[in-house]
Amino acid sequence: MAVLEGRVTVTERKLDISEKGRKDGKPISMDRRLFMKFTAFGDCPALSAAVDVIAGAGIQAAVYADVHDPSGIGVAALAEDPAHFVTALRDVLDGSLFKNMTHKPEFDMLGRTYSIGYEADLQHVLFERPRSRVLDPALPWAIWYPLQRSKAFYRLPAERQREILAEHGSIGRRFGAAGLAADVRLACHGLDTSDNDFVIGLLGEELHPLSILVQTMRGTEQTSQYLSRLGPFFIGRAVWQSPQDD
Repeated sequence: MAVLEGRVTVTERKLDISEKGRKDGKPISMDRRLFMKFTAFGDCPALSAAVDVIAGAGIQAAVYADVHDPSGIGVAALAEDPAHFVTALRDVLDGSLFKNMTHKPEFDMLGRTYSIGYEADLQHVLFERPRSRVLDPALPWAIWYPLQRSKAFYRLPAERQREILAEHGSIGRRFGAAGLAADVRLACHGLDTSDNDFVIGLLGEELHPLSILVQTMRGTEQTSQYLSRLGPFFIGRAVWQSPQDD
């Protein structure tokens, strides 16, 4: 379709916003991704009651006991269609049990999985890996937090950005290879009320390696020079996770 702007005719083209990868040297793409929504509450009367409501509604999620609030709870819900969060999940959180709890908006996080561009298995990267990590009973401890990069980072040349991210990513890979931590990385550009860029979930069998991972990453160029804001941090231990074959 042609659109006339003054004396210039502009041809309307469909934008390709699919997730990209490469397999056998050829580009691949998938125009699907997984969304995750994190919500926290205080004044939870009973963790078991909250679990019963969420499980009974068929919500795919992990439910956490809040380390810092003895009556606190965190819910990480997963869905391919974000409409799920304003329909099925909304109905649950607007029900009598959660309505009587104290919502903690500072911990509201919404993000989407994404590809970097070189992945050979987009189904695994965008769906299977992040879902399996959040729902893995062997990874009960979690630190969830948002982060905002400084705008100066986005003005750097692409090669320089890759160098900075490679240093940061190598630390996470070392902890992962040692079986000490797994991560979930979600993009939240335009989805976050505080203009954060990413939502991060650090998951593990024990809590102290996750703390050491955060400490180690403090020294990277990205964290020390190119982050504008980090946190708040929700720290919890899973009391229930959906079966992974749901």
